[in-house]
Parts: sequence; C-alpha cells; structure tokens
Amino acid sequence: MINKFKNKTLIGLVAFVLVSGLMLSFTLKNDKLFTIAKNLDIFASLVRELDSYYVDEIDAEELVTVGINAMLEELDPYTEYIPEENADDFRLLTTGEYAGVGALIGNRTGKNMVLMPYKGFPAQAAGLRIGDEFLKVDSVNVQEKETADISALLKGPANTSVTVQFKRGDDTLSVDLIRKKIVISNVPYYGKVDNQTGYIKLTDFTTNAAADVRKALLDLKSQGITRLILDVRDNPGGILKEAVEIVNLFIPKGKEVVRTIGKLESVNSVYKTTKSPVDKDIPLVVLINERSASASEIVAGALQDYDRAILIGKKTFGKGLVQTSIPLSYNSQVKVTTAKYYIPSGRCIQAIDYSKKDIAGNGSSIPDSLRNEFKTKNGRIVLDGAGIEPDTKTENKTYAPITYSLVARNHIFDFGNKFFIENKEIASPREFEVSDEIYEDFVAWLEGKEYDYTTFVEKSIEDLEKYAEKEKYYEDIKNQIEDLKKKVTHSKEQDLITFKDEVKEALEDELISRYYYQEGVIEASLKNDPDIEQSLKVLASPLEIKNILTASTKKK
Repeated sequence: MINKFKNKTLIGLVAFVLVSGLMLSFTLKNDKLFTIAKNLDIFASLVRELDSYYVDEIDAEELVTVGINAMLEELDPYTEYIPEENADDFRLLTTGEYAGVGALIGNRTGKNMVLMPYKGFPAQAAGLRIGDEFLKVDSVNVQEKETADISALLKGPANTSVTVQFKRGDDTLSVDLIRKKIVISNVPYYGKVDNQTGYIKLTDFTTNAAADVRKALLDLKSQGITRLILDVRDNPGGILKEAVEIVNLFIPKGKEVVRTIGKLESVNSVYKTTKSPVDKDIPLVVLINERSASASEIVAGALQDYDRAILIGKKTFGKGLVQTSIPLSYNSQVKVTTAKYYIPSGRCIQAIDYSKKDIAGNGSSIPDSLRNEFKTKNGRIVLDGAGIEPDTKTENKTYAPITYSLVARNHIFDFGNKFFIENKEIASPREFEVSDEIYEDFVAWLEGKEYDYTTFVEKSIEDLEKYAEKEKYYEDIKNQIEDLKKKVTHSKEQDLITFKDEVKEALEDELISRYYYQEGVIEASLKNDPDIEQSLKVLASPLEIKNILTASTKKK
C-alpha cells in the first residue's frame, strides 16, 4: 500500500514537473514572440512618423534597408540582407551564371574599363580588349558612373542586344553585342606541370564545381599523369555540396566529409561521399593560402584529416560558418548563418568568435590556449579554431617598393595596352619571357612618368628621426641621421636595374593577359611559383610523402 502511494506520488511529481516545464517553455516562447512583435511594431511606427514629420523628405525604403543592415552587422559578416534588385548578383555568386557580355570591368585611374574579357563570350568575340575605356552603354553616358552601374547596364535578358561605345588609345569605337548566358567555369585552367604531374586551378565552388574538377582530372589522367596538384589558393568557397563531391573524387564511398551543427534540428546534417572515387591512390597536393575559405577549407581539411593529401602553402582564412538563403517578402531574401561545420577529425576551423566582440564591434580571435587537439586518420595532431594549417609551410613572396609603385600607378597596365597595340602576337604562356629589349623599351617609356616611392630603409630612417625628436635625442644624432639619408636615398634608375627580374615578372603577367586572358596568366605563373616548386619536390619523393603523413609529424 505504501509502495503504491509512493509510486503515485512519484508519477504525480514527474507529471507536475513535465507540465510545469511545458508551461514555462510555452510562456517563455510567448514572451519572446511578444517582444519581437512589440519591437517590430515600434520600428514600423517610427518609420511612419519619420516619413510624416521629418523636416526633409526621406526615402523610407533606403532608411529601412540601412536599419536592417545595421542590425545584421551585430551578428557576423556573413549574415546579410539581399533586396530584390540584388538578386541577380547573388545568383551569380551561387551559380556562376548570368546573362551579359562576359567581361570583368573595373576602374583604373578614374576611368571605367575592361579588365578581363572572358574567353569565348560576346565581349571577347567582338574584339573588346583589356584597357578599353567605356564611354556609353546604349545611349547612357557611363564615364562618371560607378562600375556596378555599368555592370547592371551590360547585363540583361539573354539574346538581347547592347551597344557599347569605348575609347582605345586615341580612337573612339563602337560595337554591338548580343547578351548571352554566361557560365563562368570554376576551373579556369588545368594542365600538366611536367610529364607526370597534373595541375588543376579551382577558383570557385559555384554550381558544377565538382563536375569541372572531375572533367579536368579525367582528362589529365588520360594524358598520363601519375600525381596531382589541386590549387584552392584565393578561393573564397561557395556551395557545400560541391565541396563534398570534390573530396569524393579522392576518397571512397560512404566516408564522412563534413557535418553541420546549429540551433535547429533541421540544419544538423552529416555529408558523406556517395560515389566511387575517380582515383583514391594518386599522390595529391592541395595548395592553400590565407584567402582560401569556407568550402576550400572543407576540401583541404577533409583530405588532410583522412591523410589523403599533403597541404602546402599558408594557413587558411578560418571560416567554419554555414549560411542558408531564406526567402522574405517581395522577392527579397536573407543569407543567414545557421550552423557551424565540422570536418572528419571533429574540428571546427572557425577562427573568429563573433559572439564576443570588442568595443569597435569586431569579433575576437580564438586564443591558442583554447584551441583543441584532434587527430587525423594516421594519428597526426591537428588543431581547431584557426583555419587549416598546411603540412608544409611556404613563405610569402615579397616585392620591392618600386614594383608596388609601378603596379599601383598603373604604369605596367598602361604599358601592356601600348605593347598589345604594337604587337599582334607573342609566344605561348609557357614560352614567353620579357626580353631585355622589351624591358629597355619599358624603361624608356617610363621616362618623365611619376612613380616615386619610399623604400623600407628610408621609412625606417624616417621613423628613427620622428622618435629621436619625440624623445629629445635628435640634436645628438642629427648628423648621423643626415649621413644615413644621403647613403640610402634611392635611385629609381638603379632600382630598375636591381629589381629588374621582379619587374619583368609583373610585366610578363600583364602582357600575357592581353593575348591569353586569365587562363594564360595562370599557366605562365606556374613557372615561378614557389608553392608549385615545393609541391613537385614533395611529390617526387615517396619517402617524403610517407614522412609527412605519419603520426611522427605533429603540429606544435
């Protein structure tokens, strides 16, 4: 009898706790919904009253958009509002498709011009060249317009016409173009670095990225390659599914590539390989750098976790946040962060904690003391919280101030225009080199043009002088500082000799782009790329590969 009473009491207590919990949850949810509704009503009332009473006319739509964007900035840089008028740009980012003329445009020295026509599309087919300055698009004068406005005028429904008036040198020209559906390839170039080594440059993760890589890989294998370099440097990422399928090209079916974990059960997913790989054994290097982000980090990190590839380059960006596009009213949408992704070892590579911000509103880096250790398939130690670290690090390539100045002041770009007008063709990207004759022509062309700059040593002396004055030592060392200034004052003419090789390299890229476009620039860059050199060295040594991929190689 006593036991029955105890049981009934216990059941009653449990029921009370459950009902109380449900009521509390219901109350909290209702309170939250009321708070949201109340503040939305306040916001709407505020906009209405501003529109009625503010001394000047206001643009209510613009004002609300500013308010929305300011609210989203409180969260993270990847949660953003996309109004209806920006839908085409968002579609381009996610699919790589749009209808237009197929050219990258930009502003150089205050002039809107073609920076790169895409090979095989209307702009290039009609003869538009790098450096052509836009004057009019149809009847609209665009000389003073923003680049984004010109881009919008050039885009439109497929198979419609647009007339472009432009300036080339001293000539004013006009061309009629038919807009076409533009599909930008995720793999602008692939080829053989040497007889055994294939190379694939992956620049985006839009629709068909995996198909583009697969096609390149199969073609290279048909050409007899026995090892591969996959380059995701400067790749900002994109569609998660494409990253999973690219990893699947190199690892067996049924393996976990990434999982997403968020607040809602609906965003929690595990992504596994679903197909047989194209090649699960080919020696593989993945090139990464500080601008490799998101989907690039999934590919690099998953292949590292399975010890399937050697990563060479610099530490990646560290974006481990997942965005989902959610439709809103009036054809607008919001791209909102809904989850974090975790690669096979269990680590999240997100490097910035946006929930903890400083006074300026910036997210805080995850300190080394809070980074956790994980292990790859072979037992190698890898860390979370700061992007993907390469197995073999390479140094950043540095350039002299004179080279920066010549590029920044567009002298190399302008000389490229001059050279292209005067020369109908050049050798192939692999064979072309800036000869001494071309270089001397460039130096002569520079005469009288402004490209002054401060060398690193000169800047150091300026800093020394400033701090000496501040700390009252200047009078004591004034003569020595003046002597130093005289000794290190740079000669632009001498710097053009001292740094001839790197100026030549910058010139080479610019000239090749005129004749062979983006593909040619990538192909030519393989000749002097330290990351490629390091990759070839590693791939040529099976022992080196084994040493890197064993547990004895540990992260510090």
